[in-house]
Amino acid sequence: MAIGWDELSELVGQRPFNISRIRIPGSGITIEGEFEMPPLAHLSFDDQVFVAMFVRAHGSIKQVEKDFGVSYPTVKSRLNRIAEQLSFVDIEVLASREKVLEQLESGDITAQEAVERIRKG
Repeated sequence: MAIGWDELSELVGQRPFNISRIRIPGSGITIEGEFEMPPLAHLSFDDQVFVAMFVRAHGSIKQVEKDFGVSYPTVKSRLNRIAEQLSFVDIEVLASREKVLEQLESGDITAQEAVERIRKG
């Protein structure tokens, strides 16, 4: 019987871990190796629930305040604390890709040029 993500999070606490086997139920497929967890999975279970609620609220801090019964400064503080743990997004790369796509859309560059610029990062 599989344990829930909340139970696994509680079991390992803040210690780092890797997944070494994945089984796809009902398929007979098992994959073994060293699999790193995605950055969001490294958050505590409570923080994962908070992020999920924030996304479900479409980023509305007011809605999160209401759902959790906490103040605006509390929501902002928690978001800031979580954001510090998620430094995996390179904003410059995303902005660069956005700019390349805008140039492609406006006809300033060709599709091939866009691909080359995005690959260069």
